[in-house]
Amino acid sequence: MEVILLERVSKLGQMGDVVNVKPGYARNFLLPEKKALRASKANIEAFEAQKAQLEAHNLETRNEAEALAEKLNDQQFTVIRSASDSGSLYGSVSPRDAAEAATEAGFTIERKQVMLTSPIKELGLHDVVVSLHPEVEVTIQLNVARSEEEAALQAVGKSALGDAAEEESEFDVSELFDDLEQAQDGDDSLVSTPEGNDGAAEQPATL
Repeated sequence: MEVILLERVSKLGQMGDVVNVKPGYARNFLLPEKKALRASKANIEAFEAQKAQLEAHNLETRNEAEALAEKLNDQQFTVIRSASDSGSLYGSVSPRDAAEAATEAGFTIERKQVMLTSPIKELGLHDVVVSLHPEVEVTIQLNVARSEEEAALQAVGKSALGDAAEEESEFDVSELFDDLEQAQDGDDSLVSTPEGNDGAAEQPATL
């Protein structure tokens, strides 16, 4: 199906381009999202008549998106989720969750602007691309943790799972050394000589 683009569409074309796309892609995305029109003679003529107005509107929205991008780029947002000891989430973090986390922090982001190729299913820091405008994208970071305390650790580059494993390892090693020292002390007491013998071995009596 041929359509005329009303705005830039990634990997497809620029505003005003007439492109050939799959009918399902056009019907399910491009047309309902008003990103394109069927490339009929009447629609092409209508686009040409409104081209200057569409370009002016696109410039205005792009400038607004760029201003927001300066504030939003590289921002980190915390998402609290339950997870197993191995760090696997009981559930997942979706584009809606990312949009809500950013909105709660004072940034207006819609779910459809969050470009997640697949849901997040692990604890940790995750970079996520947000499309603020067809020509403006930014990267935010989602800090997925089981608590605010764990999120604070992750924010400074520490893994709560790694720290817990390290502490457990250090504890086990220290206990091992304690046991060895106790065993050594016990061995020394077994070979100590009685007082007054000056360390001399007892000689057998002679006849």
